[in-house]
Amino acid sequence: MSSAPVSSPAPTAPASSGTSPYQGGPDIIAIPGPSPVPARVLNAAHRASPDIYGAPLAQVNLQVMAQLKRLAGTRAHLAPYIGNGHAGWEAASANMFDRGDQALVLTSGHFGRSWAEMTEALGVAVERLDFGNLPPDPARLAERLARDPEGRIRAVMVCQTDTASATLADIPATRAAMGDHPALLVVDAIASLGCAPMRMDDWGVDVLIAASQKGLMCPPGTVFVWFSDKAAARGATGLTSPWWDWHGRANSDALWRFWGGTPPVQQVFALSEALSMILDEEGLEAVWYRHARLARATWAAVDAWSAGGGGVRLSVADPAARAASVTAVTMPGADALRDWATRECGVTLGVGLGAPDPASALRIAHMGHCNPGVLLGVLGAIEAGMIVLDIPHGSGALEAAAASIARPA
Repeated sequence: MSSAPVSSPAPTAPASSGTSPYQGGPDIIAIPGPSPVPARVLNAAHRASPDIYGAPLAQVNLQVMAQLKRLAGTRAHLAPYIGNGHAGWEAASANMFDRGDQALVLTSGHFGRSWAEMTEALGVAVERLDFGNLPPDPARLAERLARDPEGRIRAVMVCQTDTASATLADIPATRAAMGDHPALLVVDAIASLGCAPMRMDDWGVDVLIAASQKGLMCPPGTVFVWFSDKAAARGATGLTSPWWDWHGRANSDALWRFWGGTPPVQQVFALSEALSMILDEEGLEAVWYRHARLARATWAAVDAWSAGGGGVRLSVADPAARAASVTAVTMPGADALRDWATRECGVTLGVGLGAPDPASALRIAHMGHCNPGVLLGVLGAIEAGMIVLDIPHGSGALEAAAASIARPA
């Protein structure tokens, strides 16, 4: 007697508390820093500290300093610090300004405004040229500096990419707008270095600030300030404490002087590996191209979603004014979508920091250790969340992103 084959029951979704993160694979971090760290970089850092007074570690540190200058396109001085981007802001200000000095800050989002507030708190007389969440207008800068014939403004400060608004400032145009005004040009490249072109010397940048946790693909904890001879000529000011003094670090004759004490050993090894990947293996221009390609694919997807008439749109309308490392999106229900994407897909998206309505905004990072496959997964998770949450959106976004990646620039 034969029996009918027994079929396996179809799997059903388990009961869920709605709070546990998805556990079926690796998490994808798509926030604009700290960005994902390559396994190679983590492995390079995962070692015991050697003798911090020995020659081998000192040699690796010198190589890292040379790599960082290549990355920034400069032969200028370089002072490294243990800290985050905010520490870089204060380090630069402590060497450029005395109390009561005047600074002009061009603000295009949350981080430019925060930089202005922090500088002001040090006793610097800060004037803001605010552009909302749009890139600075060089014509407005030129007009303002024309009204300062005495040269009282000591520095013009600008974020190349404001991480919150995802705008991209035109640094060569900013420099050109300054004309022969004696102010220093100070650029925050924290969210752009290693993701978009930076040619510090060719562009006439006097002070450049960047950190380890974004395009440099390393954990947070180290920040770097490059400064020109013109900036160095100021000498110490009333704000220059021994810790912040960039002269002692940039002209070091011993490893501990670079870092103001015990060096961040594991970070030095991590930076050495990451910078070798960027500069010597992929190549810096290829890295810039990769970021531009990922950005264009993200914009293509959001443009397709926006065709649905539900209020989804890119926060920066002009493609030339958009950052290559992060894209800001206006989207009704963004907070709920971010929660769903994390819980159900293991994808973490950036909050709508500095947006007019933060609950209806998010940021998609495509910086550092990111490739088309990862990005397409992120975009797919966003689309799945919009479907589940009934967020109105147009169709064809993933196809548009894939087509953008498939087309050469």
